[in-house]
Amino acid sequence: MASTHTKPLHGKGRECVITRRACFSSSHRYWLPEKSSEENFSLFGNCSIAPGHGHNYELIVSMGGELDSDGMVLNLSDVKHSIKDKVTGQLDFRFLNDVWPEFNIHQKNGILPTTEALVKVIWNRLKDDLPLTSLRLYENPNLWADYYGKNMEALLTVQTHFAAAHRLAKEEISFDENKKIYGKCARVNGHGHNYLVDITVKGEIDNRTGMICDLSSLQTIINELVVEQLDHTFLNKDIEFFHTCVPTAENIALYISDILKKPIKNLGAKLHKVRLQESPNNAAEIYVDQNITNSLKLKLENKLVTQA
Repeated sequence: MASTHTKPLHGKGRECVITRRACFSSSHRYWLPEKSSEENFSLFGNCSIAPGHGHNYELIVSMGGELDSDGMVLNLSDVKHSIKDKVTGQLDFRFLNDVWPEFNIHQKNGILPTTEALVKVIWNRLKDDLPLTSLRLYENPNLWADYYGKNMEALLTVQTHFAAAHRLAKEEISFDENKKIYGKCARVNGHGHNYLVDITVKGEIDNRTGMICDLSSLQTIINELVVEQLDHTFLNKDIEFFHTCVPTAENIALYISDILKKPIKNLGAKLHKVRLQESPNNAAEIYVDQNITNSLKLKLENKLVTQA
């Protein structure tokens, strides 16, 4: 007699977050009609120059839900078509200021198509079709925005880099003791890295400029306080803070967060996170506006299961 028992469906009903990547090429211009040419240039720099400029945008769409009997949260073919119909098919090879009514700056409620504003509007276009958990929009490899559906709140990240040398050693203990703790990194003459730094700020998107804060001012602060100070230095010797503090990746990230927090607050935003990558294998993250327990919880809640 044949068995009537069926094997349990592995994973069915369990929660998972999946992602889908999509790309489009568009141009935009930062220009407000109520401002003079001089005021626009002061606010937006070269981004105000007609007829505009373009980017190869990369959109990462994260969606959450329970696995079905086919082992999927969603059919990725359906996801692909939704994103194309609602977003990329409408924006690719278009001038963003003209393509969607949200960016009609001649209307009182029109907003400039910044990275932050664009990712929010994309969320509104997709939210009825897809169970979104987060969106990330890259304007270029060194600038991107994240949005989680929290009204006008968004995150903006600027990536920069510097080259520096360091030695991991405590002055108060012997070389052999340091070697036990830090290994080769305790060698007397030190060693160097090409550091990558991601500076993430959080704030409310301005309903006219589309910005969390003045991007040009943010980039100036990062360049002056981080890159110019740390680039091509021997951290232990050239940076006073590290005369008595071991310049591990963790301590360097903390140092950067401490010197940036107040200047970024003065721009009207909050420093959210500093990520310092010292090699492809090692990185440190500092969550500035929340404790580590909540940070780890946040990362787990938004953990991505990437599908190519």
